[in-house]
Amino acid sequence: MSPQPAVPPAPPGTRVSLAVNGAPHTVTVDNRTSLLDLLREHLGLTGSKKGCDAGACGTCTVLVDGRRVNSCLVLAVRLTGAEVTTVEGLADGERLHPLQQAFIDQEAFGCGFCTPGQLMSGVACVQEGHAGSPREIREWMTGNLCRCGCYGGIVRAIEQAAEAGART
Repeated sequence: MSPQPAVPPAPPGTRVSLAVNGAPHTVTVDNRTSLLDLLREHLGLTGSKKGCDAGACGTCTVLVDGRRVNSCLVLAVRLTGAEVTTVEGLADGERLHPLQQAFIDQEAFGCGFCTPGQLMSGVACVQEGHAGSPREIREWMTGNLCRCGCYGGIVRAIEQAAEAGART
């Protein structure tokens, strides 16, 4: 009789309860699961993109309890009771969030890969009161990279949304 190959034990899991875009979710995840992977792989919310997976590009930016975070750097198990807002949660049905509309109006995207993170960071920028001037917007958006170089349109879109009094 041949020996059976050793099967490694399953990694430890933790039950996490949180609200995402206003809907309650309870999932059991590996303790090493990032918020980004929870959103994409467990909840099917693929709007937040995995760019660098090291917190350097901002592509995965979401709001946690109203504050912007790089979701690739946050462990999901740390978020029990949190309220997470992703790009999927910005629009109100078919009605776009003012910043989403401003991105269209100002042609603030090229390929679109960074757009979800730019939108979420831009919403936070306005909410935090950091949209008073193009210079201030650029400073507070430095954690979000755009390979297409659409920064001028992004700044104009955030200005437009701020003037319209945009909030989540």
